[in-house]
Amino acid sequence: MTDGLPMRVTATGLPARVRIHEVGARDGLQNEKSVVPTEVKAEFIHRLAGAGLTTVEATSFVHPKWVPQLADAEALFPMLRDLGGEAHLPVLVPNARGLDRALALGARRIAVFGSATETFANRNLNRTVDESLAMFEPVVARARQDEVHVRGYLSMCFGDPWEGAVPVSQVVRVAKALVELGCDELSLGDTIGVATPGHVLALLTALNEAGVPTSAIGVHFHDTYGQALSNTLAALQHGVTTVDASAGGLGGCPYAKSATGNLATEDLVWMLDGLGIETGVDLGRLTATSAWMAERLGRPSPSRTVRALSHKES
Repeated sequence: MTDGLPMRVTATGLPARVRIHEVGARDGLQNEKSVVPTEVKAEFIHRLAGAGLTTVEATSFVHPKWVPQLADAEALFPMLRDLGGEAHLPVLVPNARGLDRALALGARRIAVFGSATETFANRNLNRTVDESLAMFEPVVARARQDEVHVRGYLSMCFGDPWEGAVPVSQVVRVAKALVELGCDELSLGDTIGVATPGHVLALLTALNEAGVPTSAIGVHFHDTYGQALSNTLAALQHGVTTVDASAGGLGGCPYAKSATGNLATEDLVWMLDGLGIETGVDLGRLTATSAWMAERLGRPSPSRTVRALSHKES
């Protein structure tokens, strides 16, 4: 890495610190066609935590039939116990059975995955939006009873490949319902990467007006049209301090074929470093981790920052 770059130039109206919710080990790897060995996943997560990421989403306790790549959740999670004081390790649970499996292994942070649109809810969960909310209700209630932190993912917040444009009011209705169920945190997903900054600000404003505080909101952007960083900056200007990203830009969505990779964590950290926003992440160690994983996957990282910094070091 070149000393002094990126040069830090702060801007007014931005948060002093951002928490990155790292999704590479779960959302990033779930789309891989060849199975990644459990030991490689465990080392990946350890390396991510070692780079300073304090929240690393570990896996999903979904039925192996639906996401074969994550069928090793029971084997993987115990391999991460030594990270208990170093990083939060949330896991995705689709239903009560998934919650049982996660709690049995000591998970203290879970996430449920809902949809703002009916078509995606049917394709992803084989339920209507309201039926999926009903399925989440006992899961969230039990987690809260056990003092487990609950994140609510909401996909298709900015556009749907089957339904097209998604009305802001429709997203607000489902988002508010997730919060009312008891979710501690809400992640707004631009699942197919079609959001633009004005749309982001309009949705965040509408959520605030509906009683959902900015402090409870995270953003999850895909970079299909190259808008992920500009959308993130718009969210930061609104006061959002939690941003989802995937090391090396891994991932997409197995149920939405037009969804390309997530916002690369390295690209996000480069921008935040340049703005003087603290993350606690060591960009050099993170870049080395993503380059290491790219070697194991047998292809270059799609992250522009990983490519740029790896080129400088070669």
